[in-house]
Amino acid sequence: MNNAESSTAASGLAWFKSSYSGTEGGQCVEVAPRTTVVHVRDSKAAAGPTLTVSREAWAGFVGLASSERRV
Repeated sequence: MNNAESSTAASGLAWFKSSYSGTEGGQCVEVAPRTTVVHVRDSKAAAGPTLTVSREAWAGFVGLASSERRV
C-alpha cells in the first residue's frame, strides 16, 4: 500500500462510486482504477486525500468484503 496522496496529484482520473451507494449519500468511497494501482477516496470529501493501493491489494479487499456480506 502506498501513502495517501493529495487529490491534486490524482486529478484527471475517472472516479466511480458503487451502485450500492444510492442517492442519499452516506458512507461511500469512490475508486479510480489505473493499470497497476487503484486510487480510493471518500465521496463526501472529493477534494481531500486519496489512498493508492495495488490492484492485487484492492482485489483482496473487495473479495474479503464481498464474502463478509454473505455471512
